[in-house]
Amino acid sequence: MKKDGLRQMFSAKNIAYFAVLLALVVVLQTCGGFFQIGGLSLSFVLVPIVLGGILLGPLAGAILGFAFGFIVLMYGVAGAEPFTATLLASSPVMTVLICLVKGVAAGIVPALLYRLIAPKNALVAAFVAAVSAPIANTGLFIVGCLMINGTIAGFTANGTMPEILYFLFIGCAGWNFIIEFAINIVLAPALHRVVLVTEKQMGKKKAQPSKEEESAPVTAENNS
Repeated sequence: MKKDGLRQMFSAKNIAYFAVLLALVVVLQTCGGFFQIGGLSLSFVLVPIVLGGILLGPLAGAILGFAFGFIVLMYGVAGAEPFTATLLASSPVMTVLICLVKGVAAGIVPALLYRLIAPKNALVAAFVAAVSAPIANTGLFIVGCLMINGTIAGFTANGTMPEILYFLFIGCAGWNFIIEFAINIVLAPALHRVVLVTEKQMGKKKAQPSKEEESAPVTAENNS
């Protein structure tokens, strides 16, 4: 069973799905600034991560999330993300962990929740998986930043904990979280539909006999 599961996970079809989703993660994260309403950027990058976790499993979700976190980290290294760049200068190891762990969690958590809930209600499972990604992503980001709050204090007037929390929840993560959450909620039914169609197509492929099976000689038992 385990060998069959691994063979299915690394099948040509699944690898193709994964490659497309990985390309979407890279494009949506690097070009996210082009999707704007007013001064707010619309982030769609969590959508392919959630979809990958649902369709291909937690491992695929984790790798897609890792790619997302790595791009965020590289933006900080290049100075394109001033806040991430400041965190890197102050606490490089912790910043690397924050970027990568939150990204990986945004892929694993939705996949696990979908597997847990889908046998009971696939649509509810799609909604839960979709909304869990921004929660995991933003929640771990805030927790990680609080662990290096000495640096965060420099962005506030007096450096007190209420000001730090306000900066993190409202100034830094607030709008990003709300936008990511709303996008994932709106697209959850579409995710569910994509999953159903994909699984149906995969089911048809499995149900169809292979050429070897069709050309196999008829046994004596079948002749009788």
